[in-house]
Amino acid sequence: MRGDLEWGSIPELVRTAAERYADAEAVVEGRGRISYAELGARVERSAAACVANGIESGDRVAVWAPNTLDWIVAALGAVSAGAVLVPLNTRFKGAEAADVLRRSGARLLFVTGTFLGTSYVASLRRAVAEGPGLPDLEQVVVLSDDAPADFRTWKDFLASGDGVGEAEVRARAEAVDGSWPSDIVFTSGTTGRPKGAVITHAQTLRAYEVWSDLAGLRQGDRYLIVNPFFHTFGYKAGVIASLMRGATMIPQPVFNVTTALANIAAERVSVLPGPPTLHQSLLDHPARDAHDLSALRLVVTGAAVVPLRLVERLRGELGVETVLTAYGLSEASGIVTMCRRGDDPSVIASTSGRAIPGTEVRVEAPVGEPGEVLVRGFNVMRGYYEDAAATAEVLTPDGWLRTGDVGVLDDGGNLRITDRIKDMFIVGGFNAYPAEIEQTLGLHPEVADVAVIGVPDARLGEVGKAYVVRRAGAVLTGDDLIAWARREMANYKVPRVVEFVAELPRNASGKVVKGELRSRASGRSAG
Repeated sequence: MRGDLEWGSIPELVRTAAERYADAEAVVEGRGRISYAELGARVERSAAACVANGIESGDRVAVWAPNTLDWIVAALGAVSAGAVLVPLNTRFKGAEAADVLRRSGARLLFVTGTFLGTSYVASLRRAVAEGPGLPDLEQVVVLSDDAPADFRTWKDFLASGDGVGEAEVRARAEAVDGSWPSDIVFTSGTTGRPKGAVITHAQTLRAYEVWSDLAGLRQGDRYLIVNPFFHTFGYKAGVIASLMRGATMIPQPVFNVTTALANIAAERVSVLPGPPTLHQSLLDHPARDAHDLSALRLVVTGAAVVPLRLVERLRGELGVETVLTAYGLSEASGIVTMCRRGDDPSVIASTSGRAIPGTEVRVEAPVGEPGEVLVRGFNVMRGYYEDAAATAEVLTPDGWLRTGDVGVLDDGGNLRITDRIKDMFIVGGFNAYPAEIEQTLGLHPEVADVAVIGVPDARLGEVGKAYVVRRAGAVLTGDDLIAWARREMANYKVPRVVEFVAELPRNASGKVVKGELRSRASGRSAG
């Protein structure tokens, strides 16, 4: 059954899951375990607090936190109150987060306390003090037991909703229509300016009913969710899909191989989607054989070329029954093509599969030749949030989304992504956009000109390489620039290699010829 027709909205999905799978484990976090019935109750309490604090249908509510039970409850509570979820990348620095909060007009923010040694609260405060401010942001709730005087703790926020009756909360949830936006996922385009892809409840439900069906996700599955919740792969292929099937969610805030191995063994994990680097590191870990990984039966990967050897090892060495590859982007609800169970391993390794049901994929080139990938169907976003010009650039009048990716279609309709028109590269599963990185590096006082490309990396798949023209008289070193960049942007965006040049190659219209830089990079050592 089409997911949007069965549930209608995400609040209805949460309520149905709480009833249908009431006694089943919904979320396991450390020693804490809660059932689906309890998850439903917590989400209702979170929604009540949103209502009590003046959140109206259509208001934007942001979450800036790692994968935790609190993230799930805060996000689903906001959406159940009719709000539009704006997930923020946990790798963002304060200024990057503030920019998205400003663009989305978020009224409420849920933020983690300290994560990976960084105080997100302090980072946000600093960005607001130094920037143009956040006029729409009325409240910040810290997902911990302590918060600064002008912010609220999670416990205090939840308690503030205790006066809101169950009937009022249910009425708000039932009023949510499938055509309403459920979330705005911000991504950066070639201009480096963040753009928010607007996706509706109905699109989300239909897309991840399809995903769950093609992947073979089922009740009783135990799902280790390492993919970040701020990304469609984590939130929708993770949380939303699990709610549909009654799978147990085991969120892991940071990918650490040792922790993942321990979780897979202790929790009898059966489902583990993630980028190829995640699965490669599990296979190659020296202590792998000390853990019982026999429950693992389903792996879905993508975001990079998948070596055939990886597919073979997952099946042969770990006995994984189903290994699938997929391709998607935020502007298409996170899913465009997917392999099918039973596909030949060579198809799974060399392509991203075929168009999902209800959608069309075409390449602007003959079969077997590379061209831009276009997609049309229910999964294509409504547009970029409050950005008609950017929307018009990628959505054609007859409904095709120009992905900006270059691909090849074979006779069977399988898509192989070969390049990216947008020059985007993928660092350990995270999308890195050169224009955005170049903009930031260009702010360094000793940088006159800069261009960034992705170069191969054995561990992360790709990393950034910066070609830099120094200002006259500057003595800037590569190490200096990398250290500076680490303070200014998320780690995955920071170039790992810097090469100084006298000038950048440009064409007649003044654009940098990235192809020439790629040829130069591949012709000699990246070091």
